[in-house]
Amino acid sequence: MLTITDTILGLLGKPRTLIRHVEDRPGHDRRYAVDSSRLTRLTGWKPQIAFEQGIRHTVEWYQRNEAWWRPIKEGDFRAYYERMYGQRKVLKEVKA
Repeated sequence: MLTITDTILGLLGKPRTLIRHVEDRPGHDRRYAVDSSRLTRLTGWKPQIAFEQGIRHTVEWYQRNEAWWRPIKEGDFRAYYERMYGQRKVLKEVKA
C-alpha cells in the first residue's frame, strides 16, 4: 500500500509526511494484494493498462472532476468516516 500511496502523493506533489500509520479497526484486512499474477496464471487475464499509467489517469480524472466527489466527502459520509476512523491512534508518522 505504501507504494501506491507514494505514487499518488508524488502525482499530487504532496509530501510523504501526510502518511500516518494508525491502529487497525476490528476486522480490518491485514494484507492487501495488488499482484495480478495469480489471476493471469489461472485465467489468462492481463491488465490492459500498466499500473503507473492507470493510476496517473485515475488521479487526473479526480482532479478534473472535483465537483463529482467533493460533496461525497461532506454530510453523511463525513459523519461515517469520523465514526469509523476518527478515534484511531496514530501509531507512527512517516518521515519525509
